[in-house]
Amino acid sequence: MRVMSQVAAVIAIACCANHAPAQPKATPVVDGTVKGEVAAKLDKRFAALAEKDFSGVVLVVKDDEVLLAKGYGFADRAGKVPYTTDTVFDIGSITKPFTASAILKLEMDGKLKVTDPITKFFKNVPDDKKEITLHHMLTHTAGFKHSLGGDYDKISRDDFVKLALASKLRSMPGTSYSYSNVGYSLLGAVIEQVTGGSYEKYLRDSLFEPAGMTKTGYVLPKWGKGELARGYQKDKDWGTPLDRPWAEDGPYWHLRANGGLLSTAGDLYRWAVALRGEGILSKEAKAKQFARHVSEGLLGGGNHYGYGWSIGKTRAGNQVWEHNGSNGVFFADFRIYPEDRLVLVLATNATGLRYMSELSSVARLVAPEK
Repeated sequence: MRVMSQVAAVIAIACCANHAPAQPKATPVVDGTVKGEVAAKLDKRFAALAEKDFSGVVLVVKDDEVLLAKGYGFADRAGKVPYTTDTVFDIGSITKPFTASAILKLEMDGKLKVTDPITKFFKNVPDDKKEITLHHMLTHTAGFKHSLGGDYDKISRDDFVKLALASKLRSMPGTSYSYSNVGYSLLGAVIEQVTGGSYEKYLRDSLFEPAGMTKTGYVLPKWGKGELARGYQKDKDWGTPLDRPWAEDGPYWHLRANGGLLSTAGDLYRWAVALRGEGILSKEAKAKQFARHVSEGLLGGGNHYGYGWSIGKTRAGNQVWEHNGSNGVFFADFRIYPEDRLVLVLATNATGLRYMSELSSVARLVAPEK
């Protein structure tokens, strides 16, 4: 009987493996790639910007073909370390899509529901916040203020939760869109409450490693010397994010889960590819993530917010999933055009808000809209 049980177990495992959703593989990203006439034009354009003040990386992948993958300028000016596609940079609020995916992964595993009220996870929730759900925080409709402190102010998870619950809401839960770092940090706290481990460890184990993202995290990747870009404000060396006040396991809670993750252009592309499969997030989970849940208003340019993503449309009517992030020093922009099979990444370490419109120009060149 024992032998038969072992055989049955092997068969069961094999059957599960055969029926497991196939996960697409990302094309290798080779630094210095410039392929085709359009890529050459883009390369010339960013090289000219680098002659002025641009330093950073640009990645363009169309139909799984890497057209442009190149760094410009220096990741470390004093050390003369060039910026490459392997350079690790602060992705800012592009952290939010990963926090949202982690919540959806926990829902897939039966650990929570996006309709759950926060009273399920936090004690002593005041009356004005008892109706807030995870969905509200995912869509920035919980009513929380944008922030309650500086990115690098020292505050523990428990103290942050108390501060957030005691704060005055900007609007009644579920009534209007108001972009909030506070809500996403609370989602990070929910992830830790439910898993019993750290926010970063759950993301690494459930999202990053399955997607092949080995250079993404807060502290767990153990980057080598010279891998992290240093930030610059004109001629002032701001340093790397790890030079800021952080706890041993990552940033304090005014930043954790809403921003501050470190990654590379190649890793962000790997996540875009992972989203095409169902090995990490199910079809149902992705439908929730990329639904047009709530209008972002006039400042959103017609976009709607999904779960951690801004959902827009091209002039041709095709979808674009996008998010950018900045701390005033680093700037990163990440866009996925699912129907056009186009992935764009731009990042800079030199006070980069002036480059916010660049990826729109890149997209028009790579995939002209009819």
